[in-house]
Amino acid sequence: MFTLKRGLNLNATDPNYDIKQLAIECATKRMYPDVLSYDKIVDLTGSFKAPMGCRSFLQGWQDPETGEAVNSGRMNLGVITMNLPRTALETRDDQAAFWDLLEQRLAIVKTGLLYRIEQTKQATPKQAPILYQYGAFGKRLGVNDDVDQLFKNSRATISLGYIGLYEVGTVFFGPEWEKNPKAKAFTIKVLQVLDQACKDWEAEYGYHFSVYATPSESLTDTFCQADRKKFGEIADITDKNYYTNSFHYDVRKSPSPFEKIDFEKDYPQYSAGGFIHYCEYPNLKQNPDALETVWDYAYDRIGYLGTNTPIDQCFKCGFQGEFLATAKGYVCPDCGNHDPAQCDVVKRLCGYLGNPNQRPMVHGRQEEINHRVKHLQFSNDAFNTHA
Repeated sequence: MFTLKRGLNLNATDPNYDIKQLAIECATKRMYPDVLSYDKIVDLTGSFKAPMGCRSFLQGWQDPETGEAVNSGRMNLGVITMNLPRTALETRDDQAAFWDLLEQRLAIVKTGLLYRIEQTKQATPKQAPILYQYGAFGKRLGVNDDVDQLFKNSRATISLGYIGLYEVGTVFFGPEWEKNPKAKAFTIKVLQVLDQACKDWEAEYGYHFSVYATPSESLTDTFCQADRKKFGEIADITDKNYYTNSFHYDVRKSPSPFEKIDFEKDYPQYSAGGFIHYCEYPNLKQNPDALETVWDYAYDRIGYLGTNTPIDQCFKCGFQGEFLATAKGYVCPDCGNHDPAQCDVVKRLCGYLGNPNQRPMVHGRQEEINHRVKHLQFSNDAFNTHA
């Protein structure tokens, strides 16, 4: 992670601008660091913090005893993820029925999340002493103390997850719906409904329920394959063999990074429990200014941005760039090498980076990665405009 902050490192006149330049150079070579936009994270989540794992964000919280804002020592109690495309497919001829079924499914999720809370509360401090007795969860509890004091009053979060918003839009508006304002408003309303449900549950039970854009490392495959069996092969939905991560733009399309950011920026405010954006680029090692332009454009628009650029390496012939996706796995385009011991293949799984030659991904996630296209497809005039 690297945090951008206006007045600290964002612009050439800021005192730590030189460190930003090093972060950009590193990202062009190794994809990391991802970047956090300080002001936007505060706006979306209520205070500044880094995410837990690849995207899970705590919400702003003040200790009622001291009045101080607290992030350290807090936790997330778990997540249950909704298969939004299934709800859409089951009601594809009737939008009103979709909203009714969505409410029914939310009631099921609520039951599951409350069960999770009740199970977690049964823990005793001595079962996990580092967490409860020695302060990792922010307080030192006695052997017989109630662990719920660390969870209640919205100190802990618990998450309502979702995937497949693109497929929901496709069910009702067709596969090119991203440029249809009515369709986008429909998908935003889906998240608004989820967000309002979480607010209602929090007011009722005293735990912070949050909407979470699930990484779906495996659910992208599991949900889609289940729906292929139930509904058959449906163009642009189940025929792809994967469901699209969270609120992301269809990975098969090639908007510019600026267009992708502008499209996705309206969703995280209703999904503040966890989110990430990314853009796909060609090799950026010789053009770090292009990446900086995107980072700067994103600063006031989105909170969390990843850089995807080819950094595969063949240790047999020395090739550096992007390997070819084949039936044998990822293959060096120069010498055909695909031996995991002689090549380094790095792809963004969702938030994390992984090596699919060494640790193969589930079929659906591999298909999603194979369908990704580069977003840096704008002219010099467009680049200069944003620069």
